Amino acid sequence: MMPPSGVVLLVTVAVLFVTGLYLIMQRSLLRIVVGFVLLGHAANLALLTAGGMAGAPPLLPALGRMADPVPQAMALTAIVITFGTTALVLALAYSSWRSEGSDEVPDDLEDRRIARERADQQEEP
Repeated sequence: MMPPSGVVLLVTVAVLFVTGLYLIMQRSLLRIVVGFVLLGHAANLALLTAGGMAGAPPLLPALGRMADPVPQAMALTAIVITFGTTALVLALAYSSWRSEGSDEVPDDLEDRRIARERADQQEEP
């Protein structure tokens, strides 16, 4: 027996969110960009899933059930925001790659200090 389409969409949204968050936590800027794109797709799919089943166009008079235009408008807004965020992160990644020669995000001084303190605490007992 095949699962209902709502469950499949819910699982798809969850997988996209988890994968996007995992990629954003990486050190490679290219993976961070792909993570932002996956999060954007997950948000769009979640908004469209929340809109429910398809119906008649909301602007035309219909005798039956009409589609809700709000989730569709929210999804269009999310697409624009995702596109702008992706363009910004891509520009930052390219600028970092041009200046550093690598897309890896280096540790900052505070990260190194904390790692050194943790290593010292583990050696003491």
